[in-house]
Amino acid sequence: MRGAGIILAAGVAGLAAPAAAHPHIFIDTGVEFLFDDAGKLAALRVVWAYDELYSLLILEDMGLDDDYDGVLTEAERAALSGFDMAWVEGYDGDLRGTAGGQDLALSGPLDWTADVRDGRIVTTHVRALETRVDPRAAPVFLRPYDPTFYTAYSATLANTASAAGCTAETVPFDEDAAYAGLEQALAEAEAGGMDVEMDYPAVGALFADEIRLTCGPTG
Repeated sequence: MRGAGIILAAGVAGLAAPAAAHPHIFIDTGVEFLFDDAGKLAALRVVWAYDELYSLLILEDMGLDDDYDGVLTEAERAALSGFDMAWVEGYDGDLRGTAGGQDLALSGPLDWTADVRDGRIVTTHVRALETRVDPRAAPVFLRPYDPTFYTAYSATLANTASAAGCTAETVPFDEDAAYAGLEQALAEAEAGGMDVEMDYPAVGALFADEIRLTCGPTG
């Protein structure tokens, strides 16, 4: 999982010690682009695969998988499903998107699922577009990230688009630029007397991969 290397890379880059305290949770993510019958983008199915440590903590806290075999019963899957879907007002699901220069307005989570695979909790949920867009008119860009960088997202899972002529790919963030921006943000925060552990600078966007949907013209 690429995200797990962020802490190590921060140390190698010589960043201040508080940087090692962030992020706390690592999530691999991917998106399935869902289209309507007219070929417009109607919704996104988002996959989150949590890191092994966080998965273990959640399972132990919820009293699931007591035999530690990594296989949930149907009842355990039902109990786990939705554990990460009780979003507070204003939370955007750590996903931002644009099409044709306009922000995508997305619904809250729908049709969620949860399971355990290879020791990791994997959940899915659907985000409907409030206004459907034609990806053949302009590419769609998604950026999964937590502004606070408490959670680190890596768009390393498969991205899929079922519509003919459409492709979905991940463009990784620029690591050199991200770490330089992090170092600058920490230096500015410390110079201003900020306790970066209590009020960590909002640097999550620096580490955001980009998921791009492009579709060729019809006909």
